[in-house]
Amino acid sequence: MQFKFAFIGAGSFGFTRELIRDILSFPSLRDCTLALMDIDPERLEVIRRAVQRIVEEGKYPAKVVATMDRGEALAGADGVITTILQGNCDVWQHDILIPKKYGVDTCVGDTRGPSGIFRYLRTINPILDIARDIERLCPNAVHLNYTNPMAMLCRTVQGMFPKLTTSGLCHSVQGTAAMLAEWIGAPEEEISYTCAGINHQAFYTDFRWKGRDAYPLIREAICGREEIYNAEPVRNEMFLALGYYPTESSGHNSEYNAWFRKRPDLIRRYCTHGTNWNPGEYAFILKEYRNREGIWRGEIDKWFAEPVELARGGEYAAYIFNAILGDGTLFKFNGNVRNHGLVDNLPQGSCVEVPILASKHGLEPIAVGKLPPQLALLAGTSAQIEELAVEGSLAGDKEMIYQAICFDPLTAAVCSLREIRDMVNEMFARNEAWLPQFGKAAL
Repeated sequence: MQFKFAFIGAGSFGFTRELIRDILSFPSLRDCTLALMDIDPERLEVIRRAVQRIVEEGKYPAKVVATMDRGEALAGADGVITTILQGNCDVWQHDILIPKKYGVDTCVGDTRGPSGIFRYLRTINPILDIARDIERLCPNAVHLNYTNPMAMLCRTVQGMFPKLTTSGLCHSVQGTAAMLAEWIGAPEEEISYTCAGINHQAFYTDFRWKGRDAYPLIREAICGREEIYNAEPVRNEMFLALGYYPTESSGHNSEYNAWFRKRPDLIRRYCTHGTNWNPGEYAFILKEYRNREGIWRGEIDKWFAEPVELARGGEYAAYIFNAILGDGTLFKFNGNVRNHGLVDNLPQGSCVEVPILASKHGLEPIAVGKLPPQLALLAGTSAQIEELAVEGSLAGDKEMIYQAICFDPLTAAVCSLREIRDMVNEMFARNEAWLPQFGKAAL
């Protein structure tokens, strides 16, 4: 049986290339149609050429289709991957620049806080359009979302389209597990774990090497080796305080609580160094994207000049498609779904990141019971804020968005309520053209 996989936002060159490489590495999927869709004709043509090269180098019997018509890409698809970005740097830079004026120092700003919430408010509109098209053109497709802010987008889509098979994927879970394994000298294949929480704020509630608790070894590595502590200072401090290791990078985590970015001295101490990607400096991701604007064509030319890597990588999507559509090999991963009895002490109905089993039966989330209370307090606060932001977007209610941002831990640590209102008003004014769900009246 020939399957069709639709990539919406295919111009995300790195993601699309790697995910397609992985899909084609499964014998049961390689005889497929790869439908690439993007609104940028230059990036679409580049990724078409790249995917065609992978197909030819691997001698796969796959067909490549490139289109700017989303309906054409989705029609009859068996699998859908979304990797979109709503607006370019000139649009989303203000998610970072405006809060900075009010003292909210942002590193990435794609998940929560004022920056993440406004990214959600812009992005939810095209994401819902995509979901409507999936429901109409390929209702049985497996939809996997890589777009941030993951939790709020998945929560909205799954709430409005409960019959779709959909989940959100983030590479932080398997990536951090590999990092911890390296720290303690364990082969990655000998590590097992249970991880749960919400996206970018999940924790390994159990982490084992050959069946034995590995947390004492992790603690020993962090406390005994300066280079390891300095690699992830924010996350390591959180682990030492909370007793469980968080999945997302120090730069991201520094934004999600009130402990690290509320004073310049704390930012210098915890957020401007580190040996891993994204240590936490102000506007890190904006600088990265601005830099890529000038070099991406050169990087692609370099990729075309080098040998093609065909070995399967560690992203979840291809394994999930193979489990459900392909040869049926069971695959357990951490994904984002609504909390219907999955995590007892996080808000019911909110979006949680939990273990999920992919098989011929589809996606079956696994209940994990209660999180340790300190983790539930941290993640639960964020989940409730996200719920309020989602409801505010669905209702077109600016006041609810303001109230959600009022409770963001970092924002509340550095701003008064009046300052938050002024900041939110300014962000609404800047984003007015992108937010049709809201009227023009100020708060």
